[in-house]
Amino acid sequence: MGKKRVMVPVEQVDLSTVKYEQEGIQAPHLTGFLFRFFVLIVEAPLIGPLIISTLRKSNKIDELLRNTVIPEEPMFKPEYPPQEKEPGVVILDEDGRPDDRVEAALNCLPHYDPAACWGNSSLPFRYWKIRDYAYAYRSGKVTPSMVAENIISVIEEISNKKPREPLLISFDAEEVRRQAAASTHRFEAGNPLSILDGIFMAIKDDIDCYPHPSKGKLIFLLVNKYKKYLYYFMVAIGATTWMHEVRTVKKDAVCVSRLRSCGVIFVGKANMHELGMGTTGNNPNYGTTRNPHAPDRYTGGSSSGPAAIVASGLCPAALGTDGGGSVRIPSSLCGVVGLKTTYGRTDMKGSLCDSGTVEIIGPIASTVEDVMLVYAAMLGSSLANKISMRPSPPCLPNLSSYDDSNTLRSLQLGKYTPWFNDVHSTEISDKCEDALNLLSKNYGCETVEIVVPELHEMRTAHVVSIGSECISSLNPDCLDGKGTRLTYDTRTSVALFRSFTAGDYVAAQCLRRRLMHYHMEIFKKVDVIVTPTTGMTAPKIPPSALKSGETDIPVTGYLMRFAVTANLLGFPAITVPVGYDKEGLPIGLQLIGRPWAEATILRLASAVEKLCGETKTKPVQFYDVLRAN
Repeated sequence: MGKKRVMVPVEQVDLSTVKYEQEGIQAPHLTGFLFRFFVLIVEAPLIGPLIISTLRKSNKIDELLRNTVIPEEPMFKPEYPPQEKEPGVVILDEDGRPDDRVEAALNCLPHYDPAACWGNSSLPFRYWKIRDYAYAYRSGKVTPSMVAENIISVIEEISNKKPREPLLISFDAEEVRRQAAASTHRFEAGNPLSILDGIFMAIKDDIDCYPHPSKGKLIFLLVNKYKKYLYYFMVAIGATTWMHEVRTVKKDAVCVSRLRSCGVIFVGKANMHELGMGTTGNNPNYGTTRNPHAPDRYTGGSSSGPAAIVASGLCPAALGTDGGGSVRIPSSLCGVVGLKTTYGRTDMKGSLCDSGTVEIIGPIASTVEDVMLVYAAMLGSSLANKISMRPSPPCLPNLSSYDDSNTLRSLQLGKYTPWFNDVHSTEISDKCEDALNLLSKNYGCETVEIVVPELHEMRTAHVVSIGSECISSLNPDCLDGKGTRLTYDTRTSVALFRSFTAGDYVAAQCLRRRLMHYHMEIFKKVDVIVTPTTGMTAPKIPPSALKSGETDIPVTGYLMRFAVTANLLGFPAITVPVGYDKEGLPIGLQLIGRPWAEATILRLASAVEKLCGETKTKPVQFYDVLRAN
């Protein structure tokens, strides 16, 4: 008989007695033959459940979920009290036209001086922004069709690499040319649809983007400009080898449709960690995307392709999904900006995980202002979430206002120091601390010490929630025999997720309510919770992991250490680059906001970007598609 543990009701917890416990995940690191053998054993009828049970017990999952009395009621999706309006914002009409919202977002941005960007070749490296593309098109420097040819040429170059390291796993050059030609004609006629017209974006493979179908055995052709040879890409959804056989794409996801109405050109479906079940971006099915700053290292996942595409300069923006840091982790490791919105802020219809309670679709871009423009176009809650969650109106910070500095000065930043400093290298926490000091010095932002209780419970509740919801949607196909066609690391995750019971899931939701209480109390004292985005910079790719994948749970723990709070509780969060470690690998600062307070974290992220982003390092793999001619 196990000893029963009874948790004190959340209102009675004495925070002065809370002690931070460093995360210690007990699991082997395996690649190659040993990994394949391990998976076969884990899937075996008798010994497999025994191994999973041992892993659960050694990581205190059973102790927390099955031997603990949790007094709170379950919270099956995030619930928030009414929120006060943020100061210094512009309210957007989520039921209005996407291009009108983009125009409102454009008016929120600081003055744009094209001469400062185009007239001085001696300027340090910077990414081309959406407004740079728009100016180039309007002034006749280039056309969308010209940029399209440059992008197609890069994709051809990447496709020839051995081993495979694709950014896109579904691509149709003629479709890109068709979209670019239509945009070029609009500019020639003087009628662009919005500032996003002619802007190239990649879409993570688990988001529907028509006419990229997912019918079985359909092959896309990529013809190079010399018409000498063909490249072939099998279409897939979720970066599997079979999801296209059971899931047909007949139209765009809602967010893709909104962006398309603004003139965005979609270059294809971006690579990802299979089914989003990983934090590195490893994908033996199609090849593993490499970090543009260090090709021997991972991009982070699961939105590996979108982040690498933006970091390499191929597109100024992309869409990813984030169920456990999957937008923010790769954005941080690749040195770009990634936004996770409040759960329910954007309609998930047309996503592979549109029925979960932790995942959102979010923009990735090289700058905060570009994230704002894309976010403005794609936002808008589903009818169901409007009824059940009663979201506050979506807002953007008015960065063009003279009062912006005053609004920043009033912000209180919450920092839980033991958690903040629990990183693989102190270079990460030091760079993030430097950013906070700069915010204090230049804007007067005050950093307040906070306590975040029960972080181990947070991680456990998250993995049970996302794992149970994922396996619920996968079971019909996995039990139909397709599970054996998943990659080995996905099969390892599936074996763990199948061990979760209904009781485990309900216990996790009781923890969700408890943890929501703690955080809403924290947000009565501070406006933003600040952490590093990840606990380590981009990990190296073991050569033995390219063919069969790998399992490295301690690395996963470091990458997800600060991410899951925003997913389990649905809070908005953003990662913004703040520098590099001694090996030149990017470091990101994460800002977690109150429910529906995207404007606050965008304002603060913009300030961090100004203070820390002046000297960016050009990635090793970078393509200047705007000036390639």
